[in-house]
Amino acid sequence: MSSKIVVCILNTVFLLKMIISLHKPNLPLKGTISLPGSKSLSNRVLIIQALSRLSFTISNLSNSDDTKHLQAALNHIKEGTSNSIDIGHAGTDMRFLTSFLSIQNGIWHLTGSERMQQRPIADLVDVLKQLGASISYENQEGYPPLLINGTSIKGGSATINGNVSSQYISSLLLVAPYFTDGLELTLQSNLVSLPYITMTIEMMKEFGADINWSENTITVKPIPYSYNKPTYAIESDWSAASYFYSLVALSDTNTSLTLNSLFKKSLQADALCAIIYKQFGVETVFENNQIIITKKQYSISEFNFDFINCPDIAQTLVVSCIGLNIPFHFTGLQTLKVKETDRIMALQNEVHKFGFDLGITDHSISYQLQSNIKKGITEAISTYSDHRMAMAFAPLCLIYDTVLIEDADVVSKSYPTFWDDLKLIGIHIEILKA
Repeated sequence: MSSKIVVCILNTVFLLKMIISLHKPNLPLKGTISLPGSKSLSNRVLIIQALSRLSFTISNLSNSDDTKHLQAALNHIKEGTSNSIDIGHAGTDMRFLTSFLSIQNGIWHLTGSERMQQRPIADLVDVLKQLGASISYENQEGYPPLLINGTSIKGGSATINGNVSSQYISSLLLVAPYFTDGLELTLQSNLVSLPYITMTIEMMKEFGADINWSENTITVKPIPYSYNKPTYAIESDWSAASYFYSLVALSDTNTSLTLNSLFKKSLQADALCAIIYKQFGVETVFENNQIIITKKQYSISEFNFDFINCPDIAQTLVVSCIGLNIPFHFTGLQTLKVKETDRIMALQNEVHKFGFDLGITDHSISYQLQSNIKKGITEAISTYSDHRMAMAFAPLCLIYDTVLIEDADVVSKSYPTFWDDLKLIGIHIEILKA
């Protein structure tokens, strides 16, 4: 029997067939939601714990597929049960494990789904090679699967483009305390998703890393992680919170929901949704590590925004604007082209089903006010194996009474209990096909 570890999406056959119908409730939305732990924070702390081999408990760890897959992979690497890892659709796992495995003794095979094998990783691999790593491509140059000969890495100075993926930079920084000579990383070009790099640095500091960012250079000293507390608490996921902001934005005035374990001072980029959605009449009140969001009157007639620092909530805002028929122009979306799917094209395709025409480029999406909008829709929303497509379009059931979502179980990638939580606040969900 092959020792290959296949970290796959659970219940794949079921996922590919499931269609659900979302129906507008008769009563206003109401309730309290306990959101999953942040996937971004969870994945970073798992890498730190695996590198340091420190013994501490992680509370509110994300229950997403991506985090489960990363945790399983790290356990198998630690136990030495296999040298072959398949992380499915998990892009963060691919990037973080590429650097992690580079300093783990052994020969490693790192692969993923068909879509993952279409997502470039050359920028990260090139820098690791500069620093002393031994990595080659099994098939197409610049793309997974990867063959990694893990060993100690000298480290030193390297340069990386900052306009491709912040995860490349975070991946390098997280392992840098274990390079013999540390790391001096120079960032070129304008940065995308800057808050995610800040998140990585602040978390590393919490675990004793000696790391300094001056102008365009980040320096990490070769000092192993340390931690003297028994527990590390993960904040809930602000990306997950964005879908409830959208639901409240599309609801009647005075509709209110409570979301647990969200902090006013957050490391998460998507905490910006509290500020952004204020323009759509959604008021946020922070109270005892939870938030209460309430729909108020609003007067916005057009919404323009640069999502360079928070691309993961762009799909949610597109749908919110469509639901309220508000013209918009969104920029800073270049990373959406290389996510689970080409999210820019996917949004254009699915919004068109409602009669809306989007103007798109490789880095922007825009919509001008139009009158030929459909009053109802019978065609199901395609999700393209992308969890955020499914969740972003769900709030439209408040406008169109009924919305069909294909491959609904795809939400397990980041928020497995999403549909249950929608039921909890009053939305009726019917399984049409499984």
